[in-house]
Amino acid sequence: MVHPIAWWPTLTPTAAVLGVATFTDLRSRRIPNWLVLPFCGIGVVVSCFLQGWHGLGQSLGGAGLGLLIYGFLFWMGGMGAGDVKLCAAIGSWIGPVQLIYALVFTALVGGLMALAWAVWGGFLGELFHHTGDLAFGSKEERGEAVLTNPLRRKMPYAPAIAIGTLMSFFAH
Repeated sequence: MVHPIAWWPTLTPTAAVLGVATFTDLRSRRIPNWLVLPFCGIGVVVSCFLQGWHGLGQSLGGAGLGLLIYGFLFWMGGMGAGDVKLCAAIGSWIGPVQLIYALVFTALVGGLMALAWAVWGGFLGELFHHTGDLAFGSKEERGEAVLTNPLRRKMPYAPAIAIGTLMSFFAH
């Protein structure tokens, strides 16, 4: 078991990037490449420096797992590309095991946020009606992914990623 204080060298830059990503996602519905791509690369370098070849494997494994899971969600139409890159960058810093914790917490927080967002926006019924389309329908059936399309109401997901990731640092 790793004591949470051991995560401080990773937690500090991760929290800073998550804060900026959350702000930009809430403001513009985008997570900028200038933020996540260098963060991902630096995560690999820092992991190699601190842990050698093992760190390289952990870093690339975390980034790959983030790309695989969130890439699938992006391919299904339920996630933005910035969210995918942010998750991969986080994985490069925390590795695949810690990333699994972060993704579980992120999913729980994101689900609660989506329900609150749908209740507040007055489209809870539509949310449940179109959930099956996301899982079983094609992209063509869901319509074009624009903010003006009521079938594609988009929620900024960086806040859920940020909260879930930060919760994972203290989960075990």
